[in-house]
Amino acid sequence: MEPEALLDTDTLSAILRLDPNVIVRAQKYVREHIQLNISIITRFEILRGLKARDARSRLRSFENFCEIHSVLELSDDIVVKASDVYADLSRRGELIADMDTLIAATALTHGYTLITNNARHYSRVQGLQIDNWVR
Repeated sequence: MEPEALLDTDTLSAILRLDPNVIVRAQKYVREHIQLNISIITRFEILRGLKARDARSRLRSFENFCEIHSVLELSDDIVVKASDVYADLSRRGELIADMDTLIAATALTHGYTLITNNARHYSRVQGLQIDNWVR
């Protein structure tokens, strides 16, 4: 059984583009866990991109996706964890973008594996479990 997971924005984008490899992995995951999980940060990143391109039909598809699957809100625990992650990365001179720090903290707080095609980037975050559905 696959562990509970949080999709990074790049993985969700691949699903929305109907990338066949990622779709197969997502379907397998949903059979085991009923729904996919994304952060509210990923929701923002996808929404801003679709709205900037005025991609109305893709926007409707994404809204349907968000109604079916789990969008995890930010909580104080996530914000505190993100500040810890930021402080650690800053001390080591290995900062990542604030949005990515919040996504990583969401995965850590919930005990989820982060599904991303950017493992090199997220591997800087100590204790974060990573998997890649794109490759």
